[in-house]
Amino acid sequence: MNWFKISLQLNKFPINRAQKLLREIQDIPESEYHSYLEKQRKSIVNYHLANNTNYKNFFGSPSFLSWEEVPVMQKSDLQHPLKERLSDSFNKNNTYIGKTSGSSGHPFIFAKDRLCHALAWAEFIDRYQWMDIDLNKSLQARFYGIPLDFFGNLQERFKDRMSLRRRFNIFDLSEQKMEIFLNRFKRSNFDYINGYTSAILLFAKYLSRKGIVLKTICPTLKICIVTSEKLFEKDKKQIEKSFGVPVINEYGASEAGLIAFENPEGEWVVNSEGLYIEILDDEDKVLPYGEEGRVVITSLYNKAHPMIRYDIGDIGSLSRKSSFKKPILQTLTGRTNDVAVLANGKVVPGLTFYYVTKSIIEDTGSIKEFVIFQTELDRFKIEYVSEEPFTAVQIQKILVAIEIFVGKNLKVDFEQKSFLKRNKSGKLQQFSSLV
Repeated sequence: MNWFKISLQLNKFPINRAQKLLREIQDIPESEYHSYLEKQRKSIVNYHLANNTNYKNFFGSPSFLSWEEVPVMQKSDLQHPLKERLSDSFNKNNTYIGKTSGSSGHPFIFAKDRLCHALAWAEFIDRYQWMDIDLNKSLQARFYGIPLDFFGNLQERFKDRMSLRRRFNIFDLSEQKMEIFLNRFKRSNFDYINGYTSAILLFAKYLSRKGIVLKTICPTLKICIVTSEKLFEKDKKQIEKSFGVPVINEYGASEAGLIAFENPEGEWVVNSEGLYIEILDDEDKVLPYGEEGRVVITSLYNKAHPMIRYDIGDIGSLSRKSSFKKPILQTLTGRTNDVAVLANGKVVPGLTFYYVTKSIIEDTGSIKEFVIFQTELDRFKIEYVSEEPFTAVQIQKILVAIEIFVGKNLKVDFEQKSFLKRNKSGKLQQFSSLV
């Protein structure tokens, strides 16, 4: 029984039609793909100019001559009532309504028309088949958060049951909970793991301490797919060693769907069927392949709500091996708001602190997780979960490394915690500036 497809059809999402459209797009030869993208970009912009008053006002003119004229949308542009942003003939009853997690500090509600939402799922089905995962048959161990209110919780668990997903609630990642996780794997034939990187990494470290390789107790396990949070190469090796299966990198967003998925050759292939991805500089100019800038996304089929040249808030680059039909994501280095501005005006990517601190902290083997906050221009706070508090020697090593790689005369506070606070969806923000 194709439970996953049935669940989509029951919710009036035309998955068969979407899969047919996806196959037609994939059959377009490389030589004609640029023309397809140009035609579809123009079509979706003209549709919203004709059918969406809010977008027409945002655009500033009734028509456009070149793609470069199309204004870039920020998250803040979408933070007003949804009914004001919907296109003509669309409402909350005939669209898919979702909400961003707000990890960038700019949460908002969005909508997709039913075909657009079905196309996003068709793309997921297609990519998962690369890894021999069938969403209609393969059992998923799902490391995600879950709504805590009664009806939201009930609805999510029903969706899980219909979609062959078994939820591992990551709001409690204590040793006792990890033991429960382990026992579920012992008695279930999971095909794959999917979820937030930080929670999956924590489980992998737990298994390492126990001297257990997950596949030995769950032989049906094929792969682990991590999403929503950055995967470092060292963490990837840790997960693969502890699980005994390959780790696949997925990049997506609730408002855009699947953005990129790692293929069997290790390439992070961008979704060029339903999306158009650009890398822009600070002046909204397109950067050439290989150069790093802002990731900007256009949803080519969303008629209910414009997502056109939408700045998703991430920094990344496309490989020089990219083509119009097969763009390849080369780097994804963090969010645009993950930067620290020091008192002397120096701007430092938040990941700099993470790399520095991570390399030293992991020498101890007892540090489970940590996050970093900038509390003042010259002051930072490291919160960490560990069996023992940092020693004076460990603290000094971190301070020296920060002075070398970040800047001098910086104050750093350390606080040992029993657990780290995640956002409502269960994500863990590794670096945050509170300045």
